[in-house]
Amino acid sequence: MKKIHFVVLFIALLSNKSFAQTQTHYDTLSIGKIKQVISYKGNQTSPLILFLHGGPGSSRMNQAEKFTNKLENHFLVVQWDQRDAGRTLALNKSSEPITLELMEKDTYELVKLLLKKFNKQKIYLAGESWGTVLGFYMTKTHPDLLNAYLAFSPVIDQTKSEQILLDKLKADAKEKHNNRAEKELKTVKIPFENYEQIFYSRKWMFNYDGQPFADKDTTVVKEYLKSWSDTWMPTWNKAIKQNLFKDLPSAKCPVYFFIGEKDLQTNFTIAKEYFEKLKAPKKKIFLFKDAGHSVLIEKSEEVQKIIIDEILKSN
Repeated sequence: MKKIHFVVLFIALLSNKSFAQTQTHYDTLSIGKIKQVISYKGNQTSPLILFLHGGPGSSRMNQAEKFTNKLENHFLVVQWDQRDAGRTLALNKSSEPITLELMEKDTYELVKLLLKKFNKQKIYLAGESWGTVLGFYMTKTHPDLLNAYLAFSPVIDQTKSEQILLDKLKADAKEKHNNRAEKELKTVKIPFENYEQIFYSRKWMFNYDGQPFADKDTTVVKEYLKSWSDTWMPTWNKAIKQNLFKDLPSAKCPVYFFIGEKDLQTNFTIAKEYFEKLKAPKKKIFLFKDAGHSVLIEKSEEVQKIIIDEILKSN
């Protein structure tokens, strides 16, 4: 998976008025028979935007200020810790085995609750990585609820993406006569059969990208992936079998793609090819040459400017 950096934010509160403008609110909603946590920040009279975090199972709530500090002046920004992630997991585990269908149902239920809670007709929906799986589901089934859909590092045909990555890593290992990499990558199957296969794929992907795992982190990463796979492997493997070229050739709401051209995890060439073929009432793609899979964080200032100046003003 990806390295997660938690950002601790210290906000100087100069007055009661400034506090009211910058305060993050938290709420616990009943979604899918369990308690699920959202945070929201901004003016409640502004358009509503909901971010669907990646992972699956990796909350972005503690990092939200990094990529929404400008948006909060123009939107009511909502973060959601999905079941078995972040603050929601701290409250309660999922009351039933997690499936792709369950996560899709949660997403729809949450959108309906938010529209009612904040008295809105539609919502801007933003998905990142795994979150785009849920976002594309909403785009396909409930486009009438969306002002627009924003897809960051989108999952399009992840089976093909993973195979392209694996082939690239194997070729690199062979070229560099890296016997260890060749041996470990030889055990990897797509879709992944166990956590060790995910570990080897991501280990050598980060190494290829010049960000190798430190030896001291290897055990921690393996333990995390083992725990993750126990919960999420079946759901993720079902998600990566989807092929949007066939499953979603057209959308009935505006669609915007944000892609890092160094993204190997959700292959950027696949995303560009799909975008070109996708039919939508309005669409635009934003490419970032020196960004990778975490384009939302890596290019947060540029991304927010685009959302405010181009997307909000045109919808």
